[in-house]
Amino acid sequence: MVAFSLHWPSRVVSWCWALLTAYCLLSSSLPAPAQSLTSYVDPLIGTGGHGHVFLGANVPFGAVQLGPQNIFKGWDWCSGYHYSDSLITGFSHTHLSGTGASDLGDVLIMPYTGAVQTDKGRQQAPHQGYLSRFSHQRETAKPGYYAVTLDDYGVRAELTSTARVGLHKYTFPAGAKPAHIIIDLKEGVDDTATETYLEQIDPQTYVGYRFSKGWATDQRLYFAIKTSVPIPQFAVYNEAQPLAGKKGQGLAIKGLFSFAKTPGTILLKVGISPVSSQNALANIQSEMPGWDFAKVQRAAEAEWNRELGKVTIETHDPAARRIFYTAMYHALFAPALFNDVNRDYRGTDKKVYPKAPFVNYTTFSLWDTYRTAHSLFLLAQPERVGDMMQSMLAIQQQQGKLPIWHLMGNETNTMVGYSAVPALAEAYLKGTPGLDGNQVLAAMKASSTRNDQGVRYLKELGFIPADKESESVAKAMEYAIDDWSIAQVAKKLGRQEDYATYSARAKYYQKYFDPHTRFMRGLTTDGKFQLPFNPIQSIHRQNNYTEGNAWQYTWLVPHDVPGLIRLFGSDTAFTQKLDSLFIVQGSLGESASPDISGLIGMYAHGNEPSHATVYLYPYAGQQWKTAEKVRQVLREMYKDKPDGISGNEDCGQMSAWYILSAMGFYPVSPSSGAYVLGSPIVDKATLRLPKGKTFVIDVKHNEPQNQYIQSVRLNGKSYPNSYLLHRDIVAGGTLELTMGPQPNREFGTAPANRPREVYP
Repeated sequence: MVAFSLHWPSRVVSWCWALLTAYCLLSSSLPAPAQSLTSYVDPLIGTGGHGHVFLGANVPFGAVQLGPQNIFKGWDWCSGYHYSDSLITGFSHTHLSGTGASDLGDVLIMPYTGAVQTDKGRQQAPHQGYLSRFSHQRETAKPGYYAVTLDDYGVRAELTSTARVGLHKYTFPAGAKPAHIIIDLKEGVDDTATETYLEQIDPQTYVGYRFSKGWATDQRLYFAIKTSVPIPQFAVYNEAQPLAGKKGQGLAIKGLFSFAKTPGTILLKVGISPVSSQNALANIQSEMPGWDFAKVQRAAEAEWNRELGKVTIETHDPAARRIFYTAMYHALFAPALFNDVNRDYRGTDKKVYPKAPFVNYTTFSLWDTYRTAHSLFLLAQPERVGDMMQSMLAIQQQQGKLPIWHLMGNETNTMVGYSAVPALAEAYLKGTPGLDGNQVLAAMKASSTRNDQGVRYLKELGFIPADKESESVAKAMEYAIDDWSIAQVAKKLGRQEDYATYSARAKYYQKYFDPHTRFMRGLTTDGKFQLPFNPIQSIHRQNNYTEGNAWQYTWLVPHDVPGLIRLFGSDTAFTQKLDSLFIVQGSLGESASPDISGLIGMYAHGNEPSHATVYLYPYAGQQWKTAEKVRQVLREMYKDKPDGISGNEDCGQMSAWYILSAMGFYPVSPSSGAYVLGSPIVDKATLRLPKGKTFVIDVKHNEPQNQYIQSVRLNGKSYPNSYLLHRDIVAGGTLELTMGPQPNREFGTAPANRPREVYP
């Protein structure tokens, strides 16, 4: 080694140091490169516990949700995958996310090596089928991409997607071992295939369909597959029975691609359609004409970044950042597209509707999502809301009522209420373009004047008798919310008779309030409260409440909280009882619904009827108590780990609650124009609105101990109200919240400053 020594004049050295110092100072002041928002998303959050979220590759609201599938082992496998599992049976193209019921898992594809296997195998005997063990250490998940190593075969599987096309990339290990890829049309997530078909068109093109019966009683999914290389050997089986020729039809059709030696890397494009295989091929040609896996993955990630960027936050808490952006990610899985690139779709009546004038959607978990998710969409996805509502109106025309829980062109009739009504009313009342008010009102009335699900008793008696109808209290409470929403639409249209009728029906909840026990209770046909009565115990779907008990349902009056307070007799009586909700302990009973989770006392954050309850205190002038409870829920019920969601995600509802609450406000009554203020955990949040507008929530002194609002300023002016107006948000501006460690008991106390019915 040769050493060089340079002797510079001292003034030159001083000048160099000054220049270097100036450069460093300038560099430190420059903004950091923009961080990809997808890097904050952890798709594994909610895959454990009872979160039931989908894991895999998709784009926002995509029809294809391509991901790994385990052997179905019960409730916690509703999405097809659970973090506790160690076996993968393959990769299927449709999934549910966060639901409490299971279905889908269509067109299962699995690469493997060795002897021919046409059955997936069993949990206790995995080597008797084509399934494989896997490890989370060799699993990668991020928005638009999923990869895993199949340990039994050494195959690396990678997945990405567009809206209607899934792209598989399988890298087989070196060696001469025979390699296979099976297409198993028998397998799904807890459903039964009723007819399956597969046909080879040419060595690189395969088409077919899978009809099935499950939660969706008549699901029809068509598909097309393109391979990156010609398949040297293709065989068709019905169950384990080989069939002659290159096509097959039956209950359990399976196609097998075989290679005498490992093919290295092979790609498969799988397009799906609710209409035909020809449309599925057209979807592939339109959305994914090439074979560049990395390009498709980058496009999927860019799409996620664009949609995640509709709401951005600043926070010093990295866990809160991960939870927030993962919640944004989960909130954009559903509703899912249910049409083709040419806008063809199949309706509830099983007819094909060609070239529809709107984008058709499915997977409407409305009993859950009307409470918050649709409010979030109106703020962060307003351009999609009109098509979602047109989809609901089309469903009403096809089946005679608005969707209850709509799935893949099927009405499952799951859950109580006609819960499309508040979502549709909210969209109309908040000015969503393209909605005809008279059509909206007619569709709502059609759902609310039927005779099923206890509505007949509501019309005849003014209440639903518990000795005639199960879940009577839950149904009546939901109908009151729905009817209030109908009344507001009628009011806007000047339909006074309808307004009076539905306003009266919206008050029917009062009949269930027992002033002696101060609970909502079931009524028998003679109008008396049903006995025996236990406010804690809940018999799943066989008592007066749906997935809940009297403690939880007594507060389900978001449309008329002042009226509920009057039933209690005073603000003090109301808040004392509400305080008790978060303290009382007791056994729910062995037959209670597993959905009653995330308990704080008897408050159950893991299930949707409780979601507005923590925001009721401001109606009685005690906003600071809402601040305490909101912070507790945000802190305890959401974690950045696989079991980090306290209950079923329910198609984005749990996440939507977190998103809006983390920013500091919540739509207690979505069809009104008001949001109740809570306690934000982010330091700053920016909603990017149409026409270049933004609404900024700027939170001052937002340390963890400073959970109480001290003062509020809106667009530079003092703001005394404990609620925020929708029209102020969408107009753009800045909301400044100053936080502190002690309650400001004067904030929002005056009756004029409490939340009230304010219309868009």
